[in-house]
Amino acid sequence: MSGDLLKTRLQERLTPVDDWRPGAAAVRSDLDLNPGLSLGLRELRPAAVLVPLIARPSGVSVLLTRRADTLTKHSGQIAFPGGRLDPGENAVEAALREAREEIGLNPALVEVLGLGDAYETGTGFLITPVVGWLAAEPVVAPSEAEVAEIFETPWDFLMDAANHRRDFLDMPSGDRRWYWAMPWQERYIWGATAGIIRSLCGRMSGQEGEAA
Repeated sequence: MSGDLLKTRLQERLTPVDDWRPGAAAVRSDLDLNPGLSLGLRELRPAAVLVPLIARPSGVSVLLTRRADTLTKHSGQIAFPGGRLDPGENAVEAALREAREEIGLNPALVEVLGLGDAYETGTGFLITPVVGWLAAEPVVAPSEAEVAEIFETPWDFLMDAANHRRDFLDMPSGDRRWYWAMPWQERYIWGATAGIIRSLCGRMSGQEGEAA
């Protein structure tokens, strides 16, 4: 699929930015593969991530980060740039701000195409994925305090369900927690990041309602 066609299809399949509402119910969650578990009633903290798509002559790639090993939470994990919403921010503003802070991405270079499904994490965040289009390779630099590495993964690889697998962790409670994983080269994309990618794959294939 050409970059122009992919861009058009994304704009057709994603939720319009103006439809975002704070506190909207999650569509996806860490429990998608664990229907027997419950996260209970709780107040979720609003957050947003930027899903940056870079249009190259060789194909579209997805920019991802590896979190710094010195972080106290989720150190070393693969993630999209993002974080909590500041007071008064909407999802797009937060995603672009966090991308500037974490990887030095200039917001003016990002054309926001729309929003993915809101995702609830086991740690109590309600994440809105903001899909952004970059027509040219951006100049980026990791914030040493937060990001160990910035890399790209081919969009076609991530959108191929054959590359999605279900892995699990055995928790101290004795429960087995299943999650999506998409290993690529030496990197292990999993958890909420993989869940967001899986949800985007569902939108692109017209199978939004299928968790498994």
